[in-house]
Amino acid sequence: MTESLSGKAALVTGGARRVGAAIARRLHAAGASVLLHYRDSEADAVKLEAELNAVRPKSAAKVKAELLAPIAPRALMAAARDSFGRLDLLVNNASSFFPVEVGAIESSHWEELIGSNLRAPLFICQEAAPELAKTKGSIVNIVDIHAERPLKGYSVYSIAKSGLAALTRSLALELAPGVRVNGVAPGAIAWPDDGQFDPAERARILATTPLGRMGSPADIAQAVHFLACAPYVTGQILAVDGGRSIHL
Repeated sequence: MTESLSGKAALVTGGARRVGAAIARRLHAAGASVLLHYRDSEADAVKLEAELNAVRPKSAAKVKAELLAPIAPRALMAAARDSFGRLDLLVNNASSFFPVEVGAIESSHWEELIGSNLRAPLFICQEAAPELAKTKGSIVNIVDIHAERPLKGYSVYSIAKSGLAALTRSLALELAPGVRVNGVAPGAIAWPDDGQFDPAERARILATTPLGRMGSPADIAQAVHFLACAPYVTGQILAVDGGRSIHL
């Protein structure tokens, strides 16, 4: 797809690396100015900001924030206004992902997983809504196919993503008609950096994916771009999973 985002500004949380960086590059290539949020990945954020600005000067900026901090949503919106004077697209991509078996769940696990995957997106959306309404903008939340079909061993994460799916649909009602709200639900896209899923489990996952292969961060970025440019689509969650969710 070649729909232009020229003149528009996007905020991508967790935008410095992996899927977030692919989304940022895709939106930038379509003409958008991009604000890259990061927490710990400063070197990656600096590198990506420089890369994008080398293509189009003053078209990328970065902002560091701990999304669980109460001040974070306001700080992100201030950074968007200061950097580009507007906001047209919010992509809630930042996420914590790790297993916790039932019987070992502690409040800290709940706070981290619910906080990063549900609470932070809620309050960022709330803070961004007035800015997005000014530009008839949109929100794209990165959900997960396991919001609908829980992943064994990942109960709290699955609950969090299920909440994000409900938030996506709820905000589509609450913010209409001025702001569209949609989601993308990835399947097997990029294995976690910390070695979760051993080789046998990875092979099993691919064997239960109808297309028989992993996707790529670029596939998620393409879906985000589509939803950013689809003026009559709201309240939808698009699975980008090689068909795996129909097999689970």
